[in-house]
Amino acid sequence: MSPDSQDKYDEDACSVIDSLEQIGSQWRLIVLHDLQEGEKRFNELKRSTDASSRTLSRVLDDLQELGFVDRRLEEDAPVATYYSLTPKGRSLCPVFDEIEAWADEWLHATPTGEDPAAVAADGGSTDEATGDDGTTGDDATTEPDSSTGTEPAE
Repeated sequence: MSPDSQDKYDEDACSVIDSLEQIGSQWRLIVLHDLQEGEKRFNELKRSTDASSRTLSRVLDDLQELGFVDRRLEEDAPVATYYSLTPKGRSLCPVFDEIEAWADEWLHATPTGEDPAAVAADGGSTDEATGDDGTTGDDATTEPDSSTGTEPAE
């Protein structure tokens, strides 16, 4: 890698790392995702995220300090605190959409990237010329039958 391309890589990596440091915690992501639906009261967020009051309060304070969330206090009886996304927070909505699309495609895929529904629909069959492990069987070794201690018939 040339020095110029290494510098560009370092800058790109730093941007990703810096971004993840701001939004990358589990609770921050959950709260940001939940607030995409619109303004919510503290207790609504607590119920929808299953976060403890202490955790949610800390996360909301952090997100407000970082400029992702607005806090609005309504002092009418009963007093209520509302949270909503700032323009900076709303700018993450397409990112969440992309993550959701990626998850729909890949989180339930087999290790080889195949769609498990397609594999199941195919009956899980493999190519007749190969075995389940993708080999042709030509170089397969025969193992003794552990139940009888005898070699399998060839």
